[in-house]
Amino acid sequence: MAKLLWQGHGSFRLRASDGTVVYIDPYAGEGYSLPADGILVTHQHHDHNKISLPEKKPGCVIFQNFDALVGGKYNSITIGSVKVESFPAENRNHKRSECVGYIVTADSKTIYFAGDTSKIPEMADLAARKLDYALLPCDGIFNMGLDEAVECAGMIGAVNTIPCHMSPGKLWSERKARKFQVPGALIIAPGDEIEL
Repeated sequence: MAKLLWQGHGSFRLRASDGTVVYIDPYAGEGYSLPADGILVTHQHHDHNKISLPEKKPGCVIFQNFDALVGGKYNSITIGSVKVESFPAENRNHKRSECVGYIVTADSKTIYFAGDTSKIPEMADLAARKLDYALLPCDGIFNMGLDEAVECAGMIGAVNTIPCHMSPGKLWSERKARKFQVPGALIIAPGDEIEL
């Protein structure tokens, strides 16, 4: 069974049951000692692209926004047993041409890492994917706020939705997390690792 560690802010570590380890937007918190098979970066803002943080296995794949989106085409990659599909992301602070989200499949569980984004039309298409998890930012400054994140959660319809990227300069905001009221809301704190 795959495991997901939230390190805080927008940083996550995914570990598949076969030992494949993928970090997403490394920057915050702890838990970088497991050597990476892959590192995913949604965009080049400093709080998402500290690829030097994780330990790396020989041949570690570093897949960044400029690899994921080339000439208007959203690319996919497989890292060990983990399948990665890039997906649009944008808002007033993040250009669509410079940002992506990722849909990651590990051990038959599908997780949408939205990256830094606000509501986009393509999110409506995700309902048909019947995602297991959606991880949505909700800081209301650089990304959508709580109300818009709740709306997006409804559009996406994942079994579980986890709020993240809640407060610039902090790992998280418990107060804001508790206000994230949607069906299937899953509130976790930085340092929590869940079985998917």
